[in-house]
Amino acid sequence: MSDAETEASTETFAELEPCLRDRNGQASALIELLNRAQELYGHLSKPLLAHLASELVLPLSSVYGTASFYHLFRFQAPAAHQLVVCTGTACHVKGADRLLAVLEGDGGAGLELSRVRCLGTCGGAPLVVVDGVVWTHQNAASLQQGLGGLPR
Repeated sequence: MSDAETEASTETFAELEPCLRDRNGQASALIELLNRAQELYGHLSKPLLAHLASELVLPLSSVYGTASFYHLFRFQAPAAHQLVVCTGTACHVKGADRLLAVLEGDGGAGLELSRVRCLGTCGGAPLVVVDGVVWTHQNAASLQQGLGGLPR
């Protein structure tokens, strides 16, 4: 992250200011502030991280290091749709690998794909969670059809 990139922004991040005031700019509130910033802006941009560093009087490297340590913080805007494929035993046996092949190919363009070891709904295997909704008994054709119906 270069200084030019962080200084180039003139954003004020006004929506975050009440939270900063509530925490009195305390560095010990960094994780809470990172979480709130991501809720407000969708991701932690370079200018946003620089703003937090400035407000908390912390080195930018400390703010970035903390944010990059936790896997739930994101540094890029999220895709329009989030997909989670269950790769647990039941889903694996019933074809989760074929679903992943579809999604990792052209079928997953513009989608954010992740995997989880078990969703605990083995009776509906294989499972895909699309934007928080569980799709059960999926196969390549049903998955492609369902994804085709999503707004882009």
